[in-house]
Amino acid sequence: MDDHAVVRTGLAAYLDTETDVDVIGVASNGRQALDELAVLASNGGAPDVVLMDLLMPEMDGIATTSAIKARWPEVEVVAVTSFVEEQQIRGALEAGAAGYLLKDADAAEVVDAIRAAVAGEVRLDPVAAKALTASLRAPKDGSAALTGREREVVLSIAHGNTNRQIAKALGVSERTARTHVSNILAKLGLTSRTQAAMWAVREGLVSAQGDGPP
Repeated sequence: MDDHAVVRTGLAAYLDTETDVDVIGVASNGRQALDELAVLASNGGAPDVVLMDLLMPEMDGIATTSAIKARWPEVEVVAVTSFVEEQQIRGALEAGAAGYLLKDADAAEVVDAIRAAVAGEVRLDPVAAKALTASLRAPKDGSAALTGREREVVLSIAHGNTNRQIAKALGVSERTARTHVSNILAKLGLTSRTQAAMWAVREGLVSAQGDGPP
């Protein structure tokens, strides 16, 4: 999915030369992509992988990726973009992308990323991986602003617990647990539970495997 016709045409032409890759559709924006996917899926022909530009009219690539994974979780998405900013990389991965490539990638790298996505693997452009790693290692403010209870909630989020599970573990109502989560996100300047879990790892509250303090 790309809003530049020359990019769509060129990439589709290359992919058609690969014996194990079939191009079954193209789209110029996110809404068109969702419409085409709906038609393909209704006919039992949803693609294994969607290549997704991030900057598109009407509906950007991150929002489109999120919508695809919500409606067709079996469809993998590989972002192919010119953005190397940490916010865009993180946004695409949190939306469910199984790969992040830059538009200057070789066509063969794109094919490798497609095959990796089908195999359940993630491919990140080295520049994108470096940017993401740097952001995770960078010092962040905000931990001192959390109360002891809120730190318990962050730990629970990092271990993948739902609000109901958090409430049961802390002996509070589910509504109170939701309030704690909202307060934590606001204090840390985050927008999702996934970001909160990554923050906990970065701060050393849990290990990368989520099995407690390192």
